Amino acid sequence: MIELKNVSLQIKDRLILENINFSVPAREAFGIIGPSGAGKSILLKMIAGLIPPSGGSITVASERVSMLFQKNALFDSFNLLENLLVPLAETCNVHGDDAKERSMDLLKAVGLDHAAHLHPDEISGGMQKRLGIARALIIEPEVILYDEPTAGLDPITSKSIAELMLKLHRKNQTTLIMVTNDLQRAYQVSDRIGFCHGHGLQVHGSPDQVKQTRDPALKHFIYSSAITSDKGANGP
Repeated sequence: MIELKNVSLQIKDRLILENINFSVPAREAFGIIGPSGAGKSILLKMIAGLIPPSGGSITVASERVSMLFQKNALFDSFNLLENLLVPLAETCNVHGDDAKERSMDLLKAVGLDHAAHLHPDEISGGMQKRLGIARALIIEPEVILYDEPTAGLDPITSKSIAELMLKLHRKNQTTLIMVTNDLQRAYQVSDRIGFCHGHGLQVHGSPDQVKQTRDPALKHFIYSSAITSDKGANGP
């Protein structure tokens, strides 16, 4: 479904990514973890076709690709229902009662049908994430890309959002790629996990294989993430 071969990205004199090679088969959930600044989000945007690589090739065997951006990119002047009606009309040419029915069904699936009349600034951060997921799914994509989908959320809301992502991924049989700094969410959602660092990406396998890794860079990242998580939970 998705294949990257010898992909690199250089912006002016700065090397961002180099010699990226991995593939994601259809209907797999693939997580990408790594430290901030390692190029994870840029890699996701390259897969989405938003940033062209400097070298190598990216193949996505579907035109039905959707992406949830880290900051959701919602239409603030539209209510929740209209946030789904717009992409349905512009991307799928679906209008009228059919569009409203499909949108309300999806809002119900993410637990927001009761708030369809509200605007994004009138709902919580967790609800905004759920709306972002609904808007990404409204065009019925075969490939869905998530950029830090639980960033800035408390642990309970974060887990709930990940559960929703996984439920809809399985129901819709999508191919999913998620970039995250949250190891627990990566373990929760991913079939396989890749570690992005040092301009490259290494695929380390299942969550259990990642937890048992002997790779020193990945072990350091896991250990550092655990310390950061404990500080966030317990305070300074």
